[in-house]
Amino acid sequence: MDKYLYGIDFGTSNSAVSILDIEKNEIITTISLPSILYFSSEQSHSKPLKYYVGQEALDKYLAEGMTGRFMKSIKRILPRKNFTKTKVYSKDLSASDLITLIIKELKERADKYVGISCSRAIIGRPVVFDEESVNDELAQKRLLTAAVAAGFTEIRFQHEPIAAAFAYERSLKTKERVLVADLGGGTTDFTFIELNPSSKENADRSKDIIASGGIYIGGDSFDSAFMMKRGVPYFGYGVKYQSMPGKFLDLPLSLFINITSWEKLNFFNGFKIKNEIEGYYVFSDRNPFVKNLITLIENNLGYQLFQSVEKVKINLSDLDTTQFYFSQFEIDINEPVTIEEYNKIIKRDLQKISNYLDEFLLQNNITDDSIDTVFLTGGTSLVKSVIELFKNKFPNSKLNSGDNFTSVAKGLAYSGYLFN
Repeated sequence: MDKYLYGIDFGTSNSAVSILDIEKNEIITTISLPSILYFSSEQSHSKPLKYYVGQEALDKYLAEGMTGRFMKSIKRILPRKNFTKTKVYSKDLSASDLITLIIKELKERADKYVGISCSRAIIGRPVVFDEESVNDELAQKRLLTAAVAAGFTEIRFQHEPIAAAFAYERSLKTKERVLVADLGGGTTDFTFIELNPSSKENADRSKDIIASGGIYIGGDSFDSAFMMKRGVPYFGYGVKYQSMPGKFLDLPLSLFINITSWEKLNFFNGFKIKNEIEGYYVFSDRNPFVKNLITLIENNLGYQLFQSVEKVKINLSDLDTTQFYFSQFEIDINEPVTIEEYNKIIKRDLQKISNYLDEFLLQNNITDDSIDTVFLTGGTSLVKSVIELFKNKFPNSKLNSGDNFTSVAKGLAYSGYLFN
């Protein structure tokens, strides 16, 4: 029997592995890294792909002048049945192939820490990868394939908000009924669960889980909404091109939808697309904003652009005003954004989260007075308007939070009962 058990949280923005010493029932460390892949521009057709993961991927991407293939938010392609593979230089890679590289990196780092190869892992998954069940099943199957390819032979899955609840339980002195809201980059998940310090060693926790549900909206949705409102005008949105003599049309909306999310931008750099945009540039009388779109794609600037978008979100968690600033390769964006403006931009997604939560509580007969604590976790739970949403919805409940980036991995490692 393995001495260790790994809890692996493969996240949209960040991933983590917590190492549980099974004999002591203690987590000995948690290792985290950004969910980023970079395939070097220096490749050999006769050798395996040269790639980097996490912070090293970002460092190499910048060191090589952003010339290779950079990928982020890969988790969002898991339920996409129309995504079968992408060509990275001369190799075809599936969704599982890409995710394997991140999980394998986590496993290798953890194995190096403990000095042995661990075969057992509990891997987190959102309550819903996708609102269509067939896509949800596909997503978990792809994640399982990736975990096996990474070297695990004994694998269980746990819902991420349940894992976060088990991590929170370790801090409790008395029994509580807790509504866990796990707000990540790709999804928002809810679990209503009864937690008790005396139950943490129980072999079966299924009876403590009262209800679970989720919606396919997260921090990336906020970033996409912001890009669509404030970013795309700098890349040709609203510009007209001459489709034939005397006839002018707007540039296709699909161009801009593809640059408003990492999930699409990862794969929006094909030869056909570049030629198409070059044509629009010529027939828009060489409009400088269309030129910006060409520059964005040709120079692989998506990561820097979305860092600027995300910085707006992060800054407005503490400030009332910030700057949307991006300056690269003659693309210059520098404009103020207020918290009121930002809240209007993300209002639709916030309302969807709010409406789903109301429905979740109603369907499961969960009343305000039956909730002792609302526990928020995940990076998106730091957004000011998200916190306000929960404060307004649960004025009589205690609002609490833990480590927003590692609590899920820790709770997964504490979910060893799934192997019993």
